[in-house]
Amino acid sequence: MSVPAAGGAATPVKRREYGKKPSQIRPVTDGPCAKLNEIRVWSGFASRGWMKALVIEDTVTSAMVVCQQLGKMGFETRHARDGETGIEAFRKDKPDLVLLDIIMPGIDGFEVARRIRQLERNAEWTPIIFLSARTSDTDLEKGIEAGGDDYLIKPVSEMVLRAKIRAMQRIAQMRYSLLVLTRKLDEANRELKRLSAVDGLTGIANRRSFDDALAKEWRRAARNQAPLALLLVDVDYFKQFNDNYGHQLGDECLKAVARTLDAQLRRPGDMVARFGGEEFVVLLPQTDEAGAERVGESLRDAIERLGITHGHSQAADVVTVSVGVAAARPARDASGPDALVDGADRALYGAKRQGRNRVCNSGEVTAAPLPARADALNG
Repeated sequence: MSVPAAGGAATPVKRREYGKKPSQIRPVTDGPCAKLNEIRVWSGFASRGWMKALVIEDTVTSAMVVCQQLGKMGFETRHARDGETGIEAFRKDKPDLVLLDIIMPGIDGFEVARRIRQLERNAEWTPIIFLSARTSDTDLEKGIEAGGDDYLIKPVSEMVLRAKIRAMQRIAQMRYSLLVLTRKLDEANRELKRLSAVDGLTGIANRRSFDDALAKEWRRAARNQAPLALLLVDVDYFKQFNDNYGHQLGDECLKAVARTLDAQLRRPGDMVARFGGEEFVVLLPQTDEAGAERVGESLRDAIERLGITHGHSQAADVVTVSVGVAAARPARDASGPDALVDGADRALYGAKRQGRNRVCNSGEVTAAPLPARADALNG
């Protein structure tokens, strides 16, 4: 093992060959530490099998003693004689442990600790142990506030140092476990949120998700004075299909219709959702009545071309849909999106009355402000 250099540069100290003799500090080779390498809390230790330590200490003899002690424990050590050099070594080497003198030329250890913490990302944590020849409660308090984790009195006892590092390893393991659990909880919450917005049968958006999207798009259209269109799509004679072919084939029919509707929508902002039963709804931002009619016709044609046999339909010998179209240009103080849904519903009713398997529009819905209460009472 070489003596730390007297120059300012951070100097590597050859580590003991790890694995030739059991180390007092055991590597973590399984569990969360080995799996979450994207979160660096001693993850380098988990993947390498040994640990890297950075000793920032201006006194060469003191640094040499600490490096020798760490080498016996299986560490690869690097020495820096001042704070600025130590910060640069930390940035480049990403050590697993920092031992840091308090009183040094230039910036002191407290400032070094603060700047090291600023270099770490959210989930990162590198244990910092302060070194000092003084037994000062004030120094201890300032060290913890600056980002330090522990405090050692010089000359450093090898037994105490080993115990401190074992404690740090336990803390690291607990931090890993907490990060793993937190990540799993976040993933579970995201999945729960996704499932709450998806229809269980068809896999497309459900009614709740549609209601949220409609409210948001209505507000956006009001701000931008842009058109907004809505289509209600109903599977023709679906009850007869279910009654004669069974609920299992009925479910498969709805899945096929949902997939086809979804595949026909080209723009990122367009949305299809299951509205209820055999009814689907399509939301088309930035679309006027004429554009919505064209989309409605392409949807109707795509469903008919699926060729799903329906021998009990009076509209065709295959599964077909009726489409009701409504469009609006919401005003800032408009009555809300219910008028758009009502318009599409009226248009859908018209399509059914005209024989089904067709597209019908309600005319552009006027989104007028709600009347004042006095006007309503007088009118």
